[in-house]
Amino acid sequence: MRQKLREVQVKLMRGLLDLVILQFLKVEPMHGYHIITSIRKNFGVYFGPSTIYPLLSLLEEKGYIKSQWDLGNDRPRKVYSLTHDGQSLLNGTEESLNHICRRLNSIGLNRLYLNGNNNGILKSPNACLKDLKKP
Repeated sequence: MRQKLREVQVKLMRGLLDLVILQFLKVEPMHGYHIITSIRKNFGVYFGPSTIYPLLSLLEEKGYIKSQWDLGNDRPRKVYSLTHDGQSLLNGTEESLNHICRRLNSIGLNRLYLNGNNNGILKSPNACLKDLKKP
């Protein structure tokens, strides 16, 4: 059963990955590796460079994020930040997620399993959204 729950968690994260990245970039500009490690630390799910970098390119092509080279370190890094359009998309997506969570509550699904970092603790959809908003 634990493996099935893990599969569901990864599937949900994959579907929300663009939202998660935008939320991280709302808090602070980040380079790709920092995004990868932040996802793993906060959600207990690993998405590697072959998943994250194409998604970053797509988000940049759509105008939701922008990038700039940081040449001040030992090695150059591309640092991503949220654009105004990205902030607008994030706001609209948050409203959609809130609506989905309210609908889940209305049909009786008022507890969601988050991840292994919570020691198997179940949380409500609203708590899930609050955790997603945390840096």
